[in-house]
Amino acid sequence: MKRLNDVTLRLAMWAQHLKRNTQGQDLIEYALMAGFVAVAAGALTPNVASHQHRVFEDHLSDG
Repeated sequence: MKRLNDVTLRLAMWAQHLKRNTQGQDLIEYALMAGFVAVAAGALTPNVASHQHRVFEDHLSDG
């Protein structure tokens, strides 16, 4: 039982340390934002590419 209390106490102390430690938080936020932008760009790229292809086909067929 004492060992379980020691582990619980260490876990609680570690959680408090994580809560107080904000070093590197900005870097993580920027990485998350860059990931979001990359996913959004990847989602939009096929639509832009197909639309661009249609515009060029229409232009060439009118010529």
